[in-house]
Amino acid sequence: MTSTLLIVGPDPALPAAPAVDVVVPVYNEEAALEASVRRLHAYLTERFPVTWTVTIADNASTDRTWGVACRLAAELPGVRAVHLDRKGRGRALRAVWSRSPADVVAYMDVDLSTDLDALLPLVAPLLSGHSDVAIGSRLARGARVVRGPKREVVSRAYNAILHATLRNGFSDAQCGFKAARADVARVLLPLVEDDGWFFDTELLVLAEHNGLRIHEVPVDWVDDPDSRVDITSTAIDDLRGIGRLLRRFAAGGGALPAGALSVDDVAPGLAGQLVRFASVGVASTVLFAVLFAILAAPVGPLSASLVAFLLCAPLNVAVNRRVTFSKRGSTGRARHYAAGLAVAASPLALDLVVLVALGWAGVTSIVADLAALTAVNAMSTAARFVMLRRWVFR
Repeated sequence: MTSTLLIVGPDPALPAAPAVDVVVPVYNEEAALEASVRRLHAYLTERFPVTWTVTIADNASTDRTWGVACRLAAELPGVRAVHLDRKGRGRALRAVWSRSPADVVAYMDVDLSTDLDALLPLVAPLLSGHSDVAIGSRLARGARVVRGPKREVVSRAYNAILHATLRNGFSDAQCGFKAARADVARVLLPLVEDDGWFFDTELLVLAEHNGLRIHEVPVDWVDDPDSRVDITSTAIDDLRGIGRLLRRFAAGGGALPAGALSVDDVAPGLAGQLVRFASVGVASTVLFAVLFAILAAPVGPLSASLVAFLLCAPLNVAVNRRVTFSKRGSTGRARHYAAGLAVAASPLALDLVVLVALGWAGVTSIVADLAALTAVNAMSTAARFVMLRRWVFR
């Protein structure tokens, strides 16, 4: 059953669509709402360099939250208020995001625990087409977090459980500071089943499951001591959500329909990866050639090729992991290196066969050996890129 929507403020169907729609989901927040929205509005007006809208999404509040939201929408340019007659943060985000005319849809908690200076780094890679989804992370390197030990332990334990069960690559599923390209959000939302607190975790897991690009921004974050989240019930619901996703993936579900995102939608990321992969490949080829040329005379072509490979391959995998496919941190690192080295080693046997054949033919020129090895590796380049993109760093 869908919720009834009541909208106060700028017409979302106006042709002058904003670049970013910042949604603030609220439930019974009459005390904090006005100060937070005025602070957010002042920041966006004075310091945010792209067009924007703020949407207050009231999900069935029973206090005076809706009245405060309507007054803010009437007073502040660029602010609108949306009321749903059913409760649920995920339900509120789904309702607003699916109808937003903006290029990027975002949300933040009403307490503004996350420093607003992280907003532009959050949405910039989405506006440029570099990434599909972006999250603020309190667990990424460079983040600064002030919170009590209980919430710290709960947050780390939850994310550890996610990593252990779903093998996700993002570091912080719970930070209330996220954004997505609107076209990506519209195709992912029908796959998301939860309408409560697990909504954004499920959205992230499904995005990663479908190979979409998730950008992480380390944030400065200060815990709200007045938070009314029931940690126990939320944790139980989250564990149920994890179990549901595991069953869904085991049954082969969770995939986007074929053609849900057009070639134009995914081309910027693929093109960028191809350019970066090619650049890394050129640098690796030069390094391999230098090492081979130095070692070929003293140890012979076969040993020189093997030693150069052993020195270059791990470095190639490391740079492709970080630069080409934007994987950072320890999550999945061991598998990435093992699988990446296996892919890099695939043409090695052919290299050795070619060198043996050249030796039998009486070819003793290092230049000829290098030319043959470069040709063999060039022929395998496309296959290696596909395997790295679809298997190793998926």
